[in-house]
Amino acid sequence: MPLDYSDPGGRKFDLAISRVKASGAKERHGVLLMNPGGPGVPGLTMPVEMEPLLPAEVRERFDLVGFDPRGVGQSAPISCGLTADEQAVQHPYTARTFAKDVALARTVADKCWAKAGDMLPHLTTRNTARDMDIVRAALGETKISYFGYSYGTYLGAVYTQMFPRRSDRFVLDSALDPTLAWRGTFRGWSAGAELAFTRWTEWAAARNATYGLGPTPAKVRKTYWELIARADRTPVPTNGGALSGGAIRSQYGAFVGVKTVTPWIVALKASAAGGPPAPATPTAPTASAVTAASAEPAVPGSAPVRSADAGAFGADVPADNQSAVTWAAFCGDTRSWPRNPEQYRRDVIRDRAKYPLAGDLGATIQPCAFWKSAAREPATVVSNDVNALIVQNQWDPQATLPMAQGMRRALHGARMVTVADGEGHGVVVAGPSCADAGVTRYLTTGRLPAKDLTCGGQ
Repeated sequence: MPLDYSDPGGRKFDLAISRVKASGAKERHGVLLMNPGGPGVPGLTMPVEMEPLLPAEVRERFDLVGFDPRGVGQSAPISCGLTADEQAVQHPYTARTFAKDVALARTVADKCWAKAGDMLPHLTTRNTARDMDIVRAALGETKISYFGYSYGTYLGAVYTQMFPRRSDRFVLDSALDPTLAWRGTFRGWSAGAELAFTRWTEWAAARNATYGLGPTPAKVRKTYWELIARADRTPVPTNGGALSGGAIRSQYGAFVGVKTVTPWIVALKASAAGGPPAPATPTAPTASAVTAASAEPAVPGSAPVRSADAGAFGADVPADNQSAVTWAAFCGDTRSWPRNPEQYRRDVIRDRAKYPLAGDLGATIQPCAFWKSAAREPATVVSNDVNALIVQNQWDPQATLPMAQGMRRALHGARMVTVADGEGHGVVVAGPSCADAGVTRYLTTGRLPAKDLTCGGQ
């Protein structure tokens, strides 16, 4: 692949791809490219992981094709040389620590450009979409079908905008609003978390006899904030180290899973009062097998899983590879990041007042404020009539329902299936049959529902 598409005769790199061939020669329709999200998540093994989980009629019709996007995994992986602490993406705001947050964001940007500056400008979503089209041509296909998850929905949407006549059947699972890329996505998590938190207070109050967090939503909310204040004074012991109030708040995405987050809050409360150490994190609800195969963080605000932790990316892949590619894409896709740290301070204060649970976490300053070069291309404006099927849980911590609705507005030819009360990040395969059946029907026939649908919860 050309590293720089404006100089196709220049530096090249090898793109790692994999294929599981369609099981039915007569029924074969074409290829189904796959992306598990990220940015920065390897997709090379995705066909093997997904093959046993997909219906036979889908496997008959499609070659399943995975790839490690440029800069990721086995496709010329990059590193910024970041430590584990430098890979955290969100920090609670205080006037006292804001200067430290600014310094950290600057350090990450400086280290990335010092170590991978020759690659960074080229690791954009638009260039990954161009790589996908070269894969299409290399496989001898006039069109591609596609399954993209989370960030992969944005990648798929960008492909449909750049190559609409080469786009066939596109399934977008847990979709992001392309108009928010990318700072708006971070801030959008805070808005979604506040809605989920309110729902949780109501759920926990209705079960006060079981959990003892308060008989009304207001009392449950008070209990939570008292725990946060106490943890900021004296960190709460857990089996993974003591947690400050800010560290507990950084798990805000877990509130979409009322049945899993509630025992965690109870355990933290007991630990703070002198009981046994609580679990370090809640068990995040996950509806999709793709999430388990992906290295995306389970909830917004958590540090990404690194290859040194997961052992899934290969021993020769840098430990900070995902973080490095994440910033390359987020900072290189758009020119929307403010350059003045004071703008971030003002936004943090404003968002925290509007969304107390996590407004400061979503609006915090990021390395893009200090990126050495502006995006070489403007952000892709997605607005087309390409057919696509969007599937979405109502309560998704990373791709919130309003974000998916933003994707639906951008793709005029799409339809959307929303899983009512569905919790977690990802729908396909492990989701409810109404959503899976719609995906199977679309992939095997090309027919979309007549209108957007809402189906029963999990």
